[in-house]
Amino acid sequence: MKSTTYSQKKNESRNETEVSFNFSWKEAADNTDFHEKFTKDVFEPYVVTRRWYGGKVSTIKNTEVIECIKFKSDEHHYLGFHIEVNYEESFFQNYFIVVGFLLKDELIEKESVISEGEFSEGQGFFVDALYFEDFRKLWFELVVGTRMSEDSNLKFYSALDVSKEAYESSRFIGAEQSNTSIIYNDKYVMKFFRRLFIGVNPDYEIAHFLTEKQKFSGVPSFKGGVNMQHFKDGITLALMQQLIPNKGDAWEYFNGLIFQAYQNLERKKINISKLPSVHLFQHVGMQKLPLEFIDFVGLEFFTKVKQLAERTAELHIALGSNYEDTHFTSTNFNGDYAVWLKNRLIYQVQSRLDAVENNIEKLQGEAHDLAEEFLLKKKAIRNFFLDFDWTTLKGERIRIHGDYHLGQVLVTDEDFVIIDFEGEPESTIRDRKIKQPPLKDLAGLFRSYHYALFASILNNRGNLSYQTEHLFEAGEKLFTYIVGLTLSTYFEKIYRYGKLNLGYSKEQEFLLKYHMTEKAVYELGYELNSRPDWAIIPLKGISSIMKQL
Repeated sequence: MKSTTYSQKKNESRNETEVSFNFSWKEAADNTDFHEKFTKDVFEPYVVTRRWYGGKVSTIKNTEVIECIKFKSDEHHYLGFHIEVNYEESFFQNYFIVVGFLLKDELIEKESVISEGEFSEGQGFFVDALYFEDFRKLWFELVVGTRMSEDSNLKFYSALDVSKEAYESSRFIGAEQSNTSIIYNDKYVMKFFRRLFIGVNPDYEIAHFLTEKQKFSGVPSFKGGVNMQHFKDGITLALMQQLIPNKGDAWEYFNGLIFQAYQNLERKKINISKLPSVHLFQHVGMQKLPLEFIDFVGLEFFTKVKQLAERTAELHIALGSNYEDTHFTSTNFNGDYAVWLKNRLIYQVQSRLDAVENNIEKLQGEAHDLAEEFLLKKKAIRNFFLDFDWTTLKGERIRIHGDYHLGQVLVTDEDFVIIDFEGEPESTIRDRKIKQPPLKDLAGLFRSYHYALFASILNNRGNLSYQTEHLFEAGEKLFTYIVGLTLSTYFEKIYRYGKLNLGYSKEQEFLLKYHMTEKAVYELGYELNSRPDWAIIPLKGISSIMKQL
């Protein structure tokens, strides 16, 4: 290891620590002393400010460079750092960031700055390379194969129709979320996975499978990606898919229609108490929808609910009808699955019970009453999850979306396209790849519709004159028809075109209740921690299902 002269000084105007080294930036990749100083004094202060950082409620114990990858463009040298973050709470996370070093007179993109620093070249800035077209161009060329990687641990893959395609342009898409996405050539979206997991990311794996093996058109087509070898496992760094021109996501779309429906309710002076309803899981075809609800909501709403149900069924048919790739063949319920499911749900229920007990004073009115009911029924809720008897279930499990809701669906001119197959954010990669009943996705979709019905009321209190409890009643009745139409459409499509075994009718209803309760319990923790006024939505969902048990 080279000897290193290292110093720190505080930049009072920027409230940052400037790090200095007596060697050049080009030599930094092979200097382990630099790695240690970089993670401690540059990466740690920076990562905690990022939206994609997943350890905000934990305390960093130390950080370590697992691997450093060199990238060289026509203009600059970059370093890709695979960094392990260890926490005081005895767990760790992995992150990937590509860093450049620019002298002060070279800096253009101020948003790219990570920290100030100094090498033998002079004073400058550590920068996030994704903000620079020079690096984005390099990355695209590596993916499509017009430039070769110097690191044998990186595996770049491109679909045949984009292989050797020339770089034209690149730009950020939207605000940065848990990952960072770049649009290339106005045709492709490259998703950069900031947080890494050991194993191929489900988003990459499912996109590749649906596009190249199943030829399924209901998702953005797979165009390429990058995996890094880590011992015997792969780690996904990036996924490239077709850019889908769209009008936003289904959450925004249905929220707009629902708000118009509530306005219709008031404009047409519809008597809410006389609106009909059906049993929550009763199948209802389009021809059986009451005229009162078509007048209330509009035919477009139900037409789109039906269409999304069809696309959901088609997705499950594609995910569950392969007999060659064992990662995607269907399987039966068994004891191992039941143990896994019960363990994670009992842990989740207990954490939510603790959250309710610690935050119940923040709740008012009906939300407070429902929270007390939740605490009183905690034994029944636990027993409900523990009563999962796999020996009575005759249906099959397949790979599913895993985090299915209206925000994971894009609205195009005439259709819907399903996106983001990463799975539940709180789950491990292994858990996200476990085969589960397709009806769990349907349960997630129902919870999302339920959210949209009530979020529209909570977000527009000043624009709706009906009392909130009356609007809630209308929303609950409408929800039964959304569920009924979705189930009728979904099962008709499955049975007509697919070969999925979804079990007998009582089994289907049990699984829907089970996973809708699971989703609502999961949601409850988020709402109590971030926006207690909305805790009433999952609490009403839990209460509604528990009354049917």
